[in-house]
Amino acid sequence: MSIEKLIKDCRKQDLMSQEKLYHLFSHKLFAVSLKYSRNYAEAEDNLQDAFITIFQKMEQFRFKGSFEGWMKRIVINTALQRYRKQHVFEIVNEESIEQPEVELDEQSIPLKFLLQIIQELPDRYRMVFNLYALDGYSHKEIAETMSISAGTSKSNLARARAILKHKVEESQKKNNVQSI
Repeated sequence: MSIEKLIKDCRKQDLMSQEKLYHLFSHKLFAVSLKYSRNYAEAEDNLQDAFITIFQKMEQFRFKGSFEGWMKRIVINTALQRYRKQHVFEIVNEESIEQPEVELDEQSIPLKFLLQIIQELPDRYRMVFNLYALDGYSHKEIAETMSISAGTSKSNLARARAILKHKVEESQKKNNVQSI
């Protein structure tokens, strides 16, 4: 079955087609959800809410551009809406923030550790970091998406990088001490 036929059947509220679509994309979209969530359980909740929205708004997809990209956007927006409701985004004075220089030996940092420390970031910092560093959004796009200023986006990114740098440096120090 083609993706176009699957979408059309989902629009008709065909439960079998919705189930097929879920199984076809749930793993990829869960990875996106996990980037924007504090933990595994929250990522599952965000994915569930996102799929409900996807099925409700299926008529809005116009077969222009990537269907997977359209769904990823919904997953990201679902996570952002949850945090907006919790009021985790705050305005900060961007002039008081310095951009840290981050130089890391990427070969020595396990991916699992990086994902863990990214998930441990405060919500607003994790959201901005993911949108900017992992998904390629500009500060202007982040500002519009999160209803913050571009300067706040820049300062949140700088703070996220500083926290990540500190945690990586701590981990590397521990590893160096243990190897002696």
